[in-house]
Amino acid sequence: MRNIVERAMLIRGSVRLPGDLELVTEEFEEGWSFVQSGDSQWLNKEISSRGWHFIWIAEALLRSGVGKTEQKATASALKVALRRVSEHFNAAQVWHFDVSKYPGFFLARVKIYPYQIQQSATLLVSNKAAAPLMSPLVEAAAITGTQVPPTDGRDLSISQRN
Repeated sequence: MRNIVERAMLIRGSVRLPGDLELVTEEFEEGWSFVQSGDSQWLNKEISSRGWHFIWIAEALLRSGVGKTEQKATASALKVALRRVSEHFNAAQVWHFDVSKYPGFFLARVKIYPYQIQQSATLLVSNKAAAPLMSPLVEAAAITGTQVPPTDGRDLSISQRN
C-alpha cells in the first residue's frame, strides 16, 4: 500500500480529463486512485493550460478511522472520507491528517477537500434542477387581542415591563 501523505491528490476512475493529459496513477480503493504525476498545483496548471477548470470546493470533510498501523488507520479514515464525497465531484485532496496511538490500535483523522475537474467554468453538480434552498413560506396565523396560542402544558407566558 502507498504511503498516504498530506496534499496527495486522488481522482475517481471515471474522471474525464482534457484529451492529451495523461496522469500516472496508483489505484487506492473503491474507484479512487492516487495521482502520482504531481500535486494539486501541478494538476491545476496542467488542466488550466488545456482550457479546462479545476474547481476547489471550500467545504472540507473530516473523518476518522482505525487500524493496527498508522498507515492502515490513515487509509481507513481516507476510505470513509472518500465515501462521503458526492458522486458529482471527481477529485479530492488529502489536506491534513493526524494519528493517535492507543493500546492495540491507531486512530487517524483525515481532512479532505473535494474538487471538480471539468470543461465548463460553471460548477455543474447535477443535470437535474436544484432543489430550492428554502422551503416555501408557511401561512402565518394571526393572534389578536386576548387570543393565546395553544400550549402543550409548557408555560409560555411573557412578563411585561412597565
